[in-house]
Amino acid sequence: MHHGLIGFFIISLGILTTFVHSKTNSQDVSALNVMFTSLNSPSQLSGWKSSGGDPCGDSWEGITCSGSAVTEIRLSDLELTGSLGYLLSNLKSVTYFDMSKNNLNNDIPYQLPPNLAYLDLSNNGFSGTVPYSISQMTDLKYLNLGHNQIKGQLTDMFQKLPKLKTLDLSHNSLSGSLPNSLAKLSGLNTLYLQNNRFTSSINVLAGLPLNKLNVENNKFTGWVPAELEDIDSIETGGNSWSSGPAPPPPPGAKPLSAKHKDHGKDGNGKNESESFDSINIKTLQKSPSIGYKPPPSDFTQSLNDNEFASRLNSKRSTSIHAVPYSLADLQTATSNFATGRLIGEGSIGRVYKAKYPDGKVLAVKKIDSSLFQEGQPEFSEIISRISKVHHPNIAELVGYCSEQGHNMLVYEYLRNGSLHEFLHMSDDFSKPLTWNTRVRIALGTARAVEYLHEICSPSFIHKNIKSPNILLDLELNPRLSDYGLANFHHRTSQNLGAGYNAPECTKPSAYTMKSDIYSFGVVMLELLTGRMPFDLTKPTSEQCLVRWATPQLHDIDALERMVDPALRGLYPPKSLSRFADIIALCVQTEAEFRPPMSEVVEALVRLVQRSSMNVRDDLAESRRTEDSEY
Repeated sequence: MHHGLIGFFIISLGILTTFVHSKTNSQDVSALNVMFTSLNSPSQLSGWKSSGGDPCGDSWEGITCSGSAVTEIRLSDLELTGSLGYLLSNLKSVTYFDMSKNNLNNDIPYQLPPNLAYLDLSNNGFSGTVPYSISQMTDLKYLNLGHNQIKGQLTDMFQKLPKLKTLDLSHNSLSGSLPNSLAKLSGLNTLYLQNNRFTSSINVLAGLPLNKLNVENNKFTGWVPAELEDIDSIETGGNSWSSGPAPPPPPGAKPLSAKHKDHGKDGNGKNESESFDSINIKTLQKSPSIGYKPPPSDFTQSLNDNEFASRLNSKRSTSIHAVPYSLADLQTATSNFATGRLIGEGSIGRVYKAKYPDGKVLAVKKIDSSLFQEGQPEFSEIISRISKVHHPNIAELVGYCSEQGHNMLVYEYLRNGSLHEFLHMSDDFSKPLTWNTRVRIALGTARAVEYLHEICSPSFIHKNIKSPNILLDLELNPRLSDYGLANFHHRTSQNLGAGYNAPECTKPSAYTMKSDIYSFGVVMLELLTGRMPFDLTKPTSEQCLVRWATPQLHDIDALERMVDPALRGLYPPKSLSRFADIIALCVQTEAEFRPPMSEVVEALVRLVQRSSMNVRDDLAESRRTEDSEY
């Protein structure tokens, strides 16, 4: 009997041992089974099963466990498709959940792992709204939902997230005003809201201990609160800020407490979440009243210093509105539109230099009166729409004139002229554009087109992207011109110059945003090769730049033979190759295969980051000689 009990105990122990070795909590297994099926059972997730299995015992791809509980899921950048399933709330011990940089879509599940400290679903195709279940994640420190297709308004969901340090909702389609509960995020030091459709003011952010803030390219109004002035990195351009001084606080209002500038930093003074993507590399723009402290990157600092020097010296603001000019005033300033003041001629009119006694210089675009035919928009409508466009890489409309049958647009005058002049009309006294400057011009122009296509509402199709319409400011930053005039381009033959038209553009109605992408790719080819888009002086096989260059863009030896001789071989080969890869995407024959401009911007930003560019010296190398007539 005694021996029988021992035997029973041993057998029972064996069963128990087997059970323990099937390590994983059954609820976790069920959640991962459903997730695997919802992800279309991808082969790259080694070990995963649609039913049963032992994630902890068998080391499933991307799964980390503690005991029998799944604690981390790291599946970033694995080309995963589908969705996340409906059982994620079973994963009660998961604190780290990273599904970024995949091709996931549909709504973000309302049921998420409830005890997360780190959630990254960025760079996917999620739609729908921000799930309110996030509001209950009281341990959440990091939330990144950027670069998706999330819509709707943010609900008041931030009351119970005191530990949240980083919040990234950038590059979505979120709208409406910011919820008041954002003010409750007492630990927040990094906030990215750029490239959405938020409205109203950002006053709710005034008391937060932020080190980094990006709210650019939204529809914010009002003033940037003075309390945000000492943020280390702030980006506010592309909004509709009010001009003039901000109103005083209401009587009896308590001053906001001073921010702790060491909040969110480790013992070495570094930010705890110093690990982001393209955001710090962005060309910044903000109201001149805001103090600017550049981030540490050499590329960023030099680029932004140059950008701001131009802004501050010319006292430009994102809130300038077009003002009326009299015909008599413009006639006097242009010497009655004298031939000697003509600085450009396009398909819809001529551009003249207007000079004033106080030294001010403007550019006046005189639109051909024959273009105002029945069915065309009123000139006042065009003015109203163009005057709302504000972006650091877009030429600013400062005024207009509509008198006695004359319709004119008045712009800032950029003394360095156009990219076309720099590339194709330079003389012995002009230094060529360096490689870094060319990349910077491409990136700035891409940002301008991205703003017109994806930020403006309603969006603009430019229809006239070419190097003569890319102007260069004092620091050789690009300013795209001729936007908002697409309705005047009645016939394709009168629109773009030869070589810029996308293959599908056989009639004006065929123009789409993808046609703009093609034209931008041609401009990039000009920057790469120094050649004209169409040049009858070349051999027949080389006259059309796209046709000649495209077959060679992926051949490094051919690329080195194609590159602009004016560069004298001074360029990083890898940067050149990546630049060519982006061109190849833009000038594809089939329009649907060309990427949206936001993807082109991201690709150029990655090129800049990987090249570790330092642009401190390239301005001196590229600068045009002084213009004595300025």
